[in-house]
Amino acid sequence: MRLLQLYCLMGFLLVSAFAKAQDTLSYSSFKKKNKEQITTLKRDTITVIDSITTTSFVNETNKRELKTTSRDSIVFKLEDEPFAARLDSLWRNELARMDLFDSINNMVHELDYKEEVYLDLPTDTLKKRLARINERTPFNVDYNTSLESVIKNYLKRHKPSMERLMEVSQFYFPMFEETLDKYDIPLEMKYLAIVESALRPRAKSRVGATGLWQFMFTTGKMYGLDVNSYVDERMDPIMATEAACQYLSKLYDLFGDWDLALASYNSGPGNVSKAIRRSGGYKNYWNIRANLPRETAGYVPAFLATMYLFEYAEEHGYQPKKAPVNYFQTDTVHIKQLITLEQVAKITGEPLEVIQFLNPSYKLDIIPFVEKETYYLRLPSEKIGTFVQNEEEIYAFAKAEIDQREKPLPKFTTASDQIRYRVRSGDYLGKIANRYGVRVSQIKKWNNLRSNNLRVGQRLTIYPRKPVTSSTTTSTPKTVVTNGKKIYTVKEGDSLWKIANKFPGVSVKNIEVWNDISSNKLKPGMKLVVSK
Repeated sequence: MRLLQLYCLMGFLLVSAFAKAQDTLSYSSFKKKNKEQITTLKRDTITVIDSITTTSFVNETNKRELKTTSRDSIVFKLEDEPFAARLDSLWRNELARMDLFDSINNMVHELDYKEEVYLDLPTDTLKKRLARINERTPFNVDYNTSLESVIKNYLKRHKPSMERLMEVSQFYFPMFEETLDKYDIPLEMKYLAIVESALRPRAKSRVGATGLWQFMFTTGKMYGLDVNSYVDERMDPIMATEAACQYLSKLYDLFGDWDLALASYNSGPGNVSKAIRRSGGYKNYWNIRANLPRETAGYVPAFLATMYLFEYAEEHGYQPKKAPVNYFQTDTVHIKQLITLEQVAKITGEPLEVIQFLNPSYKLDIIPFVEKETYYLRLPSEKIGTFVQNEEEIYAFAKAEIDQREKPLPKFTTASDQIRYRVRSGDYLGKIANRYGVRVSQIKKWNNLRSNNLRVGQRLTIYPRKPVTSSTTTSTPKTVVTNGKKIYTVKEGDSLWKIANKFPGVSVKNIEVWNDISSNKLKPGMKLVVSK
């Protein structure tokens, strides 16, 4: 089938790269619901070239035509290069992995407070540093042996996890700080999201607490976070941060102490009040700590230890990578019609993983359209203007494709047509869905999956729309062996992340080190060593 390509040429003026169309709203405007941020989209010229194929739908006369043959033949290429070229592979895979969240949970819940000997941090030095932190924060960062034990434990055992968190934090912290400042909450409270979720917007605890700030269902509802079949606003970074600040402000008003507000955020105000009574009326966290639940007893020390490591990262040799973008280099557009994240990825040229990372609150990877409700799509800032300029064609494409794909498919109900797929290292739902010609939301529905998380060895039921061949089921990449090393030839569209996923046990970092390259130096035809 011939591909339909939509080219947008002669882009926007550089000075207007962050301009918005009239119906592009910021999240802060959305929360206030009393005004719209209206700016003029400046442009020089936009030329749209439509390739002509068999017509599946045609707009009214005097409007640009957008013609399709089938969903598999449609390729959108808008005017800007994919944002993934600037994003480190971190942003592509952080959403789908649980290891960092699990690591931080273990760090908090398994503190033993044994004396640690760490020669690079003498006690006198630690006391001076904690005193300096204490001078500029309302938290009680006083030295005590328990806190020293936690800090030295982190330094000794958790450096890789902390370096990754420091990298991810560069994406979220600017947004956290803006909202914390709005509510007159100490900016150091941003470290709470690390202790709670390891900065993972789709993190979910054993008891159902969800999102960056780990809201329970009922508490989230109390602070305006909607949860329905399509959307979980506890996973929305900006909305959840706003709700967390409102909740923390209430807790501070109740206790008049930020340490106790932290403790009650974790265990509830009732448990903190009980601990105060049982301690004989003490109100300093360290004096009531022995009367708190075990998890909460380790919660504030974990928070303070995290604060110390971030404040003195350089002194301890932490070298996180520089994040190429932060939250304020993305923007939102009001969605006027149901559209899937998979379609957005196809339209914008962004990898699906990036679109999912920027829009974590849509549980089924579908942005619904509901009367009197407002849902948004978050994209890199430079993509927003292009999306708005081509909205009519984009929604027409989305509707035509959904109409085509959503018809009942009787063969999907036939047991003989199903396959059982075993998840392999490097697999993720988008990759598996593309392999079998189905959608991520379908795989989740067939297997009753509540998140995008997969584990190696997990079995999935799939009703493939593509023929199942040996090449489909065993996608071993072609390599040659030179001097005992496997050599892979880079193809068009490859990234280090995609290549690493082709070879079990090989990471992006491995490929970078073995070939002395970085992600932005990848070119088709390049030969890469891909064996240890």
